[in-house]
Amino acid sequence: MAQEQIELFDRITSTDGLMGGKPTIRGLRFPVSDILELLAAGMNEEQILEEHPVLEKEDIRSALLYSAQKVNEA
Repeated sequence: MAQEQIELFDRITSTDGLMGGKPTIRGLRFPVSDILELLAAGMNEEQILEEHPVLEKEDIRSALLYSAQKVNEA
């Protein structure tokens, strides 16, 4: 795995008691699944970042990478 991918994966955290233990972005109360749902609804990266200023561009990339990894594990 490339260093860039490792750094993106480091943005994904799962903490007991936070969002039911779901994977979140940087320990925030922002689940990875919410980013994926926003993208699926047709929002682009700029729109997501504008509506959710707590997020960073790399957070969206990390959510996509995380979901791809999970699909590959299945």
